[in-house]
Amino acid sequence: MRFKLTIEYAGTRYSGWQIQKNARTVQGELERAIGEAAGDDGFELYGAGRTDAGVHAIAQVAHLDIATTMPPDTLRGRINDALPADINVLRVERVPHRFHARHDAVARSYVYQIARRRTAFAKAYVWWVKDDLNIERMRRAAAGFTGMHDFQSFSDDDPANKSTRVLVDALGIHEEGDLILVHVEGSHFLWKMVRRVVGVLVEVGRGRLAGEAALAMLTTQSAAPARLTAPASGLLLHRVYYQGDPREAAVRPLFELPRYA
Repeated sequence: MRFKLTIEYAGTRYSGWQIQKNARTVQGELERAIGEAAGDDGFELYGAGRTDAGVHAIAQVAHLDIATTMPPDTLRGRINDALPADINVLRVERVPHRFHARHDAVARSYVYQIARRRTAFAKAYVWWVKDDLNIERMRRAAAGFTGMHDFQSFSDDDPANKSTRVLVDALGIHEEGDLILVHVEGSHFLWKMVRRVVGVLVEVGRGRLAGEAALAMLTTQSAAPARLTAPASGLLLHRVYYQGDPREAAVRPLFELPRYA
């Protein structure tokens, strides 16, 4: 039987999603919990995509192949009982056996949270940028990243082994009090691509990099995005979309940073 799992997690304590030898990962914790919940290790779990060490997820998706008679809600409850507090299965749904969490995904979206002020409570979920940022300058530059482009300069993926061309459907910058949210949606994303795009846009907002120079990195190989990579702490996998899923026009922060006089 195949199930679709929707999962939220705080990635701070984990070396990313994918199972690794001698490292604690989100997938590893889930597989341990599923084994405890089902009393069986004869199952397979596939994620919609990887997240790096320290990156969080609001709605990661995975599919689970397992022989069980448990109703989905019972299975979800038992898995959650065996999980640490920073990983939570939101939904378990029966799906056709042909459903594949990664191959059937038609788009993904990420949100990056930038804090305008120091915060005592949210350090693990934001990047605090001390400099004033010119949001309009960042928005103008962001518009040039939409569409189909070669993001080789923005990724550690080897272009000899994998295409570095990516279709970015939307790249918006929103203000929510003392938070700046960078929302990017596209067909797929390369390793470290979102964090490097954010780092470059922040440098534009600081006034240290011209928007035209940022966009030139899409056509001319540059080492600058690697040097400007934004910290993992601010990045959240927001949604994984499948055929027929409505796209969310607005994004909300994971939390609010209240303003005080």
